[in-house]
Amino acid sequence: MRQIAVIGAGITGITTAYALNEKGYDVTVIDRQRYAAMETSFANGGQLSASNAEVWNSWSTVLKGIKWMLVPDAPLLMNPKPSWHKYSWMAEFLANIPNYTANTVETTRLAIQARRHMFDIAAREGIDFNHETRGILHIYRDKAAQDSARAVSALYAQGGLERREVTPAEIRAIEPTVHGNFYGGFYTPSDSTGDIHKFTFGLAEVCRRKGVRFINEASVERVRHTGAGADGTGVEITLTVAPEAEDGAATHETLAYDAVVVCAGVGSRALAAQFGDRVNVYPVKGYSITVMLDDEQSQNAAPWVSLLDDKTKIVTSRLGKDRFRVAGTAEFNGENRDIRADRIRPLTDWVRKLFPGVSTERAVPWAGLRPMMPDLMPRVAAGARPGVFYNTGHGHLGWTLSCATAEIIAAKVEAALPIEAPAPLLRMAAE
Repeated sequence: MRQIAVIGAGITGITTAYALNEKGYDVTVIDRQRYAAMETSFANGGQLSASNAEVWNSWSTVLKGIKWMLVPDAPLLMNPKPSWHKYSWMAEFLANIPNYTANTVETTRLAIQARRHMFDIAAREGIDFNHETRGILHIYRDKAAQDSARAVSALYAQGGLERREVTPAEIRAIEPTVHGNFYGGFYTPSDSTGDIHKFTFGLAEVCRRKGVRFINEASVERVRHTGAGADGTGVEITLTVAPEAEDGAATHETLAYDAVVVCAGVGSRALAAQFGDRVNVYPVKGYSITVMLDDEQSQNAAPWVSLLDDKTKIVTSRLGKDRFRVAGTAEFNGENRDIRADRIRPLTDWVRKLFPGVSTERAVPWAGLRPMMPDLMPRVAAGARPGVFYNTGHGHLGWTLSCATAEIIAAKVEAALPIEAPAPLLRMAAE
C-alpha cells in the first residue's frame, strides 16, 4: 500500500489525511505539537464564510493599508523593519491586482464546494463543533462602503453565492443584540460558523480510529526527495522527536514514504525550498478573544448570528451557550507569535461598544499566523518532483476552504500515485 506522509496537523493537514485515508492510502501525520489544531487552527474567527471570499489584491485595499499604517489600533499593522521576504511578497501581491476578479470568483466557488464536504463529513462522522447555521451578517457604516459591497456581491453571484442587501432596521431584526448606527449591510443565510479546534481535533480522532498514524511532538528537521520508487517517487523526512519522559533525551530518526503532502502553514515555504519548489507563504498574524459568557445577562446580550464589521474588519462567532469568539487584525511582523495587549484591546473595546450587556471580564486572548500566498489563493498542487504535493497557503480562509482543497489534493495524489504499486516494484517485491 502506498505510504503518504502529511506534514502538519492543522485543519488542512487533518482534512487532507482524512481524504487520503478514504481513498485507501496508508497515511502518517507529522506535527510538532502534542495534539492536532494547536496553532493557527486553534482559535480563529470561526466563520465558514463564502461571503468573505474577496481576495485582498485591490488598489482600495492598498490605499486603506497606507492610511491604517498611521493609526495605532487600525485593522492592519506592518513592522517597517526591512525584510526581503516581506517586501518581495508585497511586490507579488501588487502584481496580482489584475487577477482580483477571477480569484475572488474562484475562491467563492471553492468555498461553496468546501461547505458541502464539511457538512457531509461532520454528519457522517458525528463531529460536534458548535456549528451554527444562522448566516453571516456584514455591516457597513457609510454609503461608500455599502456601494463597494454591492460590487463585491456581483462577483460573489458569479461564483454562485446568494446574499441579500439589508437595511439598518433589517440588521436589528436579524440580530437584535447589536448596538450602533449602520448605513446598511448584506446578509448571507447559507454561511455558518463553528469551532475550528473542535472540528479538527474531532476529525483527527476519527482518522486515528480509521488507521491513520500520528507522530506528534516531532519537529521536521530536513526533507529530501529520494526518487527511490520505481515511478520516481520517494521522500525521506528527518525528525527530532520529543522524549516521552521528562528526564529523557530527544531522539532523531529518518523515515521514508512514497509521497508527502506539505500542509505546514507558515512552515511550508522552508520545506518547499528543500524540495526545490517555491511556495511563497508569508505569516500574517491575526488575533482573537474568546469571551466567556459566565452569566445569564452576557449570554442573552451576545449575538448568535455571525457578524463582520467592515470598518474594523472584526468578525464574530457564537460557540455554544457560553462562548463568544471575536477576531480580527492583520499584522505583518514575520514569524512572531507574541500576543500584544495593544492589538487585543480593540477587540475588547469593540465588544463593549456593540454589545454593552456582555461582560468582558473573562476574555481569553490568542494570536495565530495565517499562511498567505501573494495572490491570496491556496497552493493546492504537485511539486516539481514526483511524490511531492502541497496543500497550504489558505490565508484567512483555511477553515472555510479546507474540505474542498483536501479533496482536490487527494485526487491529485490518486492520479499521480495509484493505490497499487507499479508493476516493476511488484516484481522486485516478488523476487
